Amino acid sequence: MGGRISLSQDVYTALVRRLGRRYVEQRLRIEEDHEAQVFGQGINFFHFENWYSSPWLIRNTLRLAGLYRRGLENAKRVELLKNEFALARLPKAFDGLTILHISDMHVDMNPGAMQSLMEMVATLDYDICVLTGDYRGQTTGPFEATLDGLARIRRYLDDPVYAVLGNHDTIRMVPGLEDLGIRVLVNECETLSRGDQELHLAGIDDAHYFRAENIEKVAGEIPTGAFSVLLSHTPEIYRQAASADFDLLLAGHTHGGQICLPGSIAITLDSVLPRRMGSGAWGYGSMTGYTSAGVGSSIVPVRFNCPPTITLHSLHCRSPLVGPVAQPHREQHAREHDLAGAEQH
Repeated sequence: MGGRISLSQDVYTALVRRLGRRYVEQRLRIEEDHEAQVFGQGINFFHFENWYSSPWLIRNTLRLAGLYRRGLENAKRVELLKNEFALARLPKAFDGLTILHISDMHVDMNPGAMQSLMEMVATLDYDICVLTGDYRGQTTGPFEATLDGLARIRRYLDDPVYAVLGNHDTIRMVPGLEDLGIRVLVNECETLSRGDQELHLAGIDDAHYFRAENIEKVAGEIPTGAFSVLLSHTPEIYRQAASADFDLLLAGHTHGGQICLPGSIAITLDSVLPRRMGSGAWGYGSMTGYTSAGVGSSIVPVRFNCPPTITLHSLHCRSPLVGPVAQPHREQHAREHDLAGAEQH
């Protein structure tokens, strides 16, 4: 491979063995094309997070406003949300299944949030853990510090752990992630079994920035009418996911806005989707969805009126005559307070 993308022969061999030569080389070429880009293609004309001046501009604007230190403290205070889904096609054997949903860690730029995360997950009980992308702080460059940070967090996560890649993540991270015992779903599907009943868990590659998703492929691996969950970094593919007959979509990417107006009103979600899908539970047609506000922060490690969160989902069976139901509620970490209220003082 030429250009700026470099990787060891061992990693390249592992990727080819895992995903096939054609896909690996295609993904690497896409990454190479994006490395020097500030202006995006298709979904977003301008990718603010890739502009080298962005952190300086945001940081100094907040300092001038006297808000920077407060934003840093807010970003460390991770909250636990508990959410209940009532799902028509959920097999009875999976009634009560709990899923720990963690998204947008940006591990190497959020040490305070990561410490809070480790303390919190160590106390939780759940059946599976899912990670919906954006492990690295930057969109390009080294990722060794990211993998080192993830290794520390992984010690506190119970098996099994499934993951997808986000727009901050290079495919070169896949072997390292899987060495940590994290099963990365790159346009792939896993089948979970309880007795003679099955739940199909699919995951797609990043659909926001790299445009590397293949929903048709993963949907084709799922039997018609079977219950299925789709992991995607971004919820922007909600129409395609619903059309492919997925029952539940778990995503992240938006950070819930990260820097919000009072009332958690997002200034931007960096996504093309209805605002009601920007954070928390939502429905579209017969599909239920959930967008995590994320545990880390992007560009600058600050948050306002939008605390970092992880979510514990509980799945329950319901009558097919009742519409999609999601009932979220919030539990705060012992050291936390109402951040929205704090911002008003």
